[in-house]
Amino acid sequence: MVKFKRRSIEQSAYNIAAFMILFIFALPAIWIIFTAFRPANEVNITPPIWLPHKITLDAFASLFGLNPEYASGVPVYDYLRNSTIVALTSTLFAVSVGTMAGYAFSRFQFRGHTLVFLLIMLSRAVPGIALGLPLFLLMRNYGLVDTVQGLAFVYVAINIPFTIWLMDGFFRQIPRELDEAAYIDGCGHWSAFWRIDLPLALPGMSAAAIFAFLAAWNEYQIASLVTKTPAAKTFPVGLYDFTSQFTVDWRGMTAMSVLMIVPAIVFVLLTQRRLTEGLTFGALKG
Repeated sequence: MVKFKRRSIEQSAYNIAAFMILFIFALPAIWIIFTAFRPANEVNITPPIWLPHKITLDAFASLFGLNPEYASGVPVYDYLRNSTIVALTSTLFAVSVGTMAGYAFSRFQFRGHTLVFLLIMLSRAVPGIALGLPLFLLMRNYGLVDTVQGLAFVYVAINIPFTIWLMDGFFRQIPRELDEAAYIDGCGHWSAFWRIDLPLALPGMSAAAIFAFLAAWNEYQIASLVTKTPAAKTFPVGLYDFTSQFTVDWRGMTAMSVLMIVPAIVFVLLTQRRLTEGLTFGALKG
């Protein structure tokens, strides 16, 4: 009984410590949300006020041009459209190509198998900002600068190596005996991949989709180099529109930051549901 109480106290202490650490890391996001909903006279006040005395949607109304007294002038609809197209397109192609490539690396041995895999993984070691100038020159030669298609293509190339690595490890956890049984039943490599391995790999695909989507949705450095106008700018680059030579519209910036957070949370929640379904399906099939 004493040992049980001691274990319970230790677990409670760990839980409290974990919640405190999570709260500290969440403080910037909490401050952004509070600033987006607080009145304008509370934004730059000294000393700062944590909890807004009044909740207002004026910042969002100004952002979407619904406030007749003040409009931000920021093309938020264009940024929303561009970010959605770029993030979803790059996620779809990166997960599709990375899943098939990961399956090939995990199931087949071919000449230069290890070397090719290592070269793909080494591409992840290059900092993204170091690729800025080569990517800009390459995209300029092909007329892809300041285009949504060009930016999506860049994110596909960046996300594919991680997806390959993740899916390769996931497919290796699926017993080869399942594929061999499918071959005996008359399935080919493609049929065995589609009917056996792919359903069991849904959890890995969900994790890869979350990473690829967030990487494209939140990326700033490369997007700031290859996009110049609202026709191709995404949300992270568009946040700079709230700065001027002498002032910064912190309330408008935080309001658009909240708009950035909401779709990302929704996508993660939807993908996590698929992640749980994939784990359950894999357990039943196994």
